Amino acid sequence: MEKIKRKATKMIPELRNLSYERRLQRLELISLEQRRLRGQLIETFKYLNGLNNVTLKGLFERDGNVRTRNNGQKLLLRNFKTSQAMNFFPVKIATTWNQLPENIVSAGTVKIFRNRPDKFWITNPPPSIASY
Repeated sequence: MEKIKRKATKMIPELRNLSYERRLQRLELISLEQRRLRGQLIETFKYLNGLNNVTLKGLFERDGNVRTRNNGQKLLLRNFKTSQAMNFFPVKIATTWNQLPENIVSAGTVKIFRNRPDKFWITNPPPSIASY
């Protein structure tokens, strides 16, 4: 899919010489990796707000530390000794969640939350999304 998207964006003459990331930015599109990450963030949002039927206790732990630069719903980052634990979903997604601004994480519904990361990532791409 990503290869097709790359080729399709190159067909636009004025964007042909730009990098793939710049073409996506100019067209206000996101990559498939970002879509995957957005899906994970939506599931995290639903879990944190009790909007799904999952009864996993302790999957995420909110950081109770109040700071001035806080989105209001920071997740606690746990330290693990093994690399296997670092690939656990809550560990990988917590860093990205904590970097989102307050207007995204405080959305009232999933429908409102769904499109906000896309708009934010147009100007602030998420760091190293290749590992998700």
